[in-house]
Amino acid sequence: MKKIIDTIKNIFKIEELRTRLTYTFLLVIIYRLGCQIVLPGIDGYTLVELSKNADNSGLVGLLNMFSGGAFSSASIFALGVMPYISASIVVQLLGIFVPYFRKLQMEGESGRRKLNQLTRYLTIAILLIQAPAYMMSLPHQDVPVQAFFGLGVPASWFSASTMVSMLILIAGSMFVMWLGERITDRGIGNGISLIIMIGIVARLPLALTAEIGQKLTTTNGGLLFIIIEFVIWFFVLAAAIALVQAVRKVPVQYAKRIIGNRQYGGTNFLPLKINAAGVMPIIFAQALMMLPMLFAGVSPTLASMFSDYTGFWYNLVFGILVVLFTYFYTAITVNPQMISEELKKNGGFVPGVKPGKKTMEYLDSIMSKVTLPGSIFLAFIAIMPAFARMAGVNPQFASFFGGTSLLITVGVVLDTLQQIEGYLLMRHYDGLMKTGRLTGRSGM
Repeated sequence: MKKIIDTIKNIFKIEELRTRLTYTFLLVIIYRLGCQIVLPGIDGYTLVELSKNADNSGLVGLLNMFSGGAFSSASIFALGVMPYISASIVVQLLGIFVPYFRKLQMEGESGRRKLNQLTRYLTIAILLIQAPAYMMSLPHQDVPVQAFFGLGVPASWFSASTMVSMLILIAGSMFVMWLGERITDRGIGNGISLIIMIGIVARLPLALTAEIGQKLTTTNGGLLFIIIEFVIWFFVLAAAIALVQAVRKVPVQYAKRIIGNRQYGGTNFLPLKINAAGVMPIIFAQALMMLPMLFAGVSPTLASMFSDYTGFWYNLVFGILVVLFTYFYTAITVNPQMISEELKKNGGFVPGVKPGKKTMEYLDSIMSKVTLPGSIFLAFIAIMPAFARMAGVNPQFASFFGGTSLLITVGVVLDTLQQIEGYLLMRHYDGLMKTGRLTGRSGM
């Protein structure tokens, strides 16, 4: 306990770190306040009450999770950062298939600024589609007419209420994106990821309260079930941390050079992450699992089979899709050819492997081998909420037993703590751990 207190004191002794943490906290407060402001003409309280009883599984639940509950309550931040994330994914995919975008990716800082600008433009284009679609979908989501007042129910694409709300939604989403960029530049951690994580964690107290209240009302060992749930949750958290941090270290030898009075080079390690794809495979798989619902009229049996989120076939197909998308997204994000070229350019080589093509093939072989257990483990984490729901856990709390909620929270917390530890070590203070350095998703 004394170690924790001393570490907290050391954090606030560093002026720059203290300023960054305060700035981040203030922007997060602004974001959460904005999530409580409802669009004009809509009774947000009625929508919130409906969302408590709704099934938050699938893509709609994912959108609501990423927006911190703002999606279901028709907040001015209802669209959140999902349009920006979608635009970022599209730009990243274009970097593989379009030479112009591939060239920008290799131009360093100037190329990154151009890609960020293109991502912002694409975000606006996506918002111009999503904002009216969101407004026009509200009256068709079993929302009572009493939820709409003042401006009335959106009647058409070009009605006054729809146009005003569309502009507010677009401006709100761009403002959230701006908050994320400011946190990245002047705060602590990755701003966009931090905003998503805050939205997820904001739902945890209510989910935990509902779960404890539900279990304590049962007479057959309610308190014992709560203890067992927390023990299992602890081990699931430990497994998620292991998945985020696990790397395969490839030894790399650099030619020794003497610059001034210091010697550079020697043996180093190239960390290849077991789960290089992060949570993207789960997001892609969840989006794809919604397709069978579109054919409900053609094949009701198929639609009902894939509408049961705790069913065997749903989770089997979901797990297989997570494994496949893990391989797909890893192939996009990890480029063995580029890594081998960078090693050759910097005078590095893998011992026993020729530089160039042989190194590329060697790294590609290692990534294929480590991605298999990583993808299977990721699929298991993805379907854990279904097991939790089958065991009687409240659906709201069950989402924290795995899936995107758990992985995003663990990854962002580790990244943020890694940056804080960097400031501590830079000022010659002790790190956050007694043994070794703390590593996050981007840790080396």
